[in-house]
Amino acid sequence: MSAGESIPGRFAVVGNPIQHSKSPAIHAAFAAQSSRQIDYRAELVAEDQFEAWVGRFFEQGGRGLNVTLPFKTRAFELADQVSTRAQMAGAANFLMQDAAGEIVADNTDGKGLVADMTAGAGWSLTGARILLVGAGGAVKGVIPSLLDAGPANILVVNRSADRAESLAALWRQQGASVQGGGLELAASGEWDVVINGTSTGLSGEMPPLPEDLALAAGCCCYDMAYADKPTAFMAWARERGVSEVRDGLGMLVEQAAESFLLWLGDYPDTAPVINALRAAQQSPH
Repeated sequence: MSAGESIPGRFAVVGNPIQHSKSPAIHAAFAAQSSRQIDYRAELVAEDQFEAWVGRFFEQGGRGLNVTLPFKTRAFELADQVSTRAQMAGAANFLMQDAAGEIVADNTDGKGLVADMTAGAGWSLTGARILLVGAGGAVKGVIPSLLDAGPANILVVNRSADRAESLAALWRQQGASVQGGGLELAASGEWDVVINGTSTGLSGEMPPLPEDLALAAGCCCYDMAYADKPTAFMAWARERGVSEVRDGLGMLVEQAAESFLLWLGDYPDTAPVINALRAAQQSPH
């Protein structure tokens, strides 16, 4: 492609709140790798206007949307077609319009998480005993990809035991080794990987996990949230001697790369984008 060529169409990330989104910068960096420019914006949408806004976006030539809180379930529900992974998650963070004018939904969160853990951090999930903290939309979205990575088992724990048990039951019906229960159940085994999928990372709080929770030698801990400083969950892991601790910044970039691929047909190089964001994150403000 010629230098500076513009990618046709408009793209956006939609949410509420949205002002601190890194997605426009990420997609601009992806496009720049092939000397292109992309019209990708962060759009604040009122909670009662989401469906109407999406309809107008595509009617007016919009090409693709990423969807963040609090609209992922509604994005899934408004779509005409849904991918298998969106179907399994019951939520979508990706929308596009096909040649027939139908809205297609997908969920790239799980692919982003697993790519960052395995390709980015070099962790192995094959045969791993995984503790997954939380039972909301973020957790629902990543279970399909975690299972595809071949773990020994997954335990979902949550403040509301019923929510975790219901989520796990959906997977057991399909033959997957997924259990669920209250946070206290986290003390029932030894864990190779612990993933915080709650929103506590954004509020500076820590899920009240049991003190006698057992971490295996070489345990890896991942917080799906990210901030300018280590989250409370990351500090908790470090205090327990875990050397492999990671936040969700790489997941954000990797899920964006999957979206870029689905829209435009080429997969960007994520490492330099993650490194640049990490450097900016750690620089003094």
